Amino acid sequence: MRYTQGGGLTDAERAARGQIRLQAVVRIEGGETNRGVAAALRVSERSVERWRRAWRERGEAGVLSQGQPGLTASVAK
Repeated sequence: MRYTQGGGLTDAERAARGQIRLQAVVRIEGGETNRGVAAALRVSERSVERWRRAWRERGEAGVLSQGQPGLTASVAK
């Protein structure tokens, strides 16, 4: 299956996902396990692990959405 640019999310949906990631960070900083955070926020443990790593390596910028990707130079002229 192919997804549209940005995964098909609107700016509002992308912002809502960013809020979930920030809630996960608060729980992670509070000492919760990946399993606990995943269950509370109804996301996968794998996502929580990625967010934990991104938070540790890049801080808040690591867990927030980078926005909708732009068009690349490979687009037909």
